[in-house]
Amino acid sequence: VVTTHFDFHSLHDTILKLDELGHVVPTLYKHLEDITGIKIKDVPTSDPQVIKMCTSAEVLGVTPEEIYCQTGSLGIPEMGTGFTIQMLIDAKPTKFSDFLQISGLSHGTDVWLGNAQELVLSGTATLSQVICTRDDIMNYLILRGGDPSMSFKTMESVRKGRGVTEEMEAAMRSINTPEWFIDSCKKIKYMFPRAHAAAYVMMAFRVAYYKVHMPLAFYSVYYTVRADAFDIAQAEGGAQKVLANINAIKKKGNDADKKEEDLLTILEVVFEMNKRGIELLPVDLYKSKASQFIIEDGKIRPPFSSVAGVGANAAIGIAEGAKGGEYTSIENFQARTGANSAVIKALAEAGCLNGLPETDQLCLF
Repeated sequence: VVTTHFDFHSLHDTILKLDELGHVVPTLYKHLEDITGIKIKDVPTSDPQVIKMCTSAEVLGVTPEEIYCQTGSLGIPEMGTGFTIQMLIDAKPTKFSDFLQISGLSHGTDVWLGNAQELVLSGTATLSQVICTRDDIMNYLILRGGDPSMSFKTMESVRKGRGVTEEMEAAMRSINTPEWFIDSCKKIKYMFPRAHAAAYVMMAFRVAYYKVHMPLAFYSVYYTVRADAFDIAQAEGGAQKVLANINAIKKKGNDADKKEEDLLTILEVVFEMNKRGIELLPVDLYKSKASQFIIEDGKIRPPFSSVAGVGANAAIGIAEGAKGGEYTSIENFQARTGANSAVIKALAEAGCLNGLPETDQLCLF
């Protein structure tokens, strides 16, 4: 799904600049609606269990010790990375506006680390008081009696990483702006707009609602939209095997490549899912889909594309081939699906072809 952002500051005469950004959340929405029949617009953005989940894994029916994560926010947009999870732990949000603050902090540069984090942890300022989005600067200064024009210029200068001029600092001091607020402005290199933060949090809360109340739908969709990075060989076998694979990647530290880092994120979600009592089934020649994870008897069946070495086109061919009934041999499978030798080898190593003879020919001696 591609979302288009209109940048009206770039509109001069007849020139219009369009920022077209790929966005995974609308895709998540579509799949979740299809599976559950619940429209995204009907999902609440203030569910108390969702709010609690972001600081306590126990909402999911597991303890932090069981999943090695204090929060239940793994896999949730805006709240599932190690960086944002630590922010949730430090900031302890309890209401929607707190999460809006966190979104702004996480998207800024030098806004949280070495800045607002220290203010919150030291008790100098609360989460609701620290500067989180660019709008906070202008609104705060105006509310203190500052000149609107100067307040706007200060906001623009700070959010673009240009710092605070002597004139701006003098204006802030003239309205008794706290020293910590002025120092915070001086450290910031970039800031997120509040409207963007609000939109992102609303998206995150809606996805999180499914994770809390309809976990099978959430996990199946989460894996489906990340099928390119999924590796069934690493994700199957239950919690203990998955944990061993997680630790093997973590042990590599900075030597882990991008593919392994993406897989690590998925494996952590699979481990959490296993601890919640949801099993990942094996890939099945007749039941699996091409690229969609499906719910089956309270478990999740992975697609052909989850097998390393099986690309999107090959997966589609295999899914189409299954419509012709049972295969009589690997030779028959190859003829009906168009799978090449590399795909055949990948499926064989994954155990998908177990029980199929090489050919349909009978050996009499």
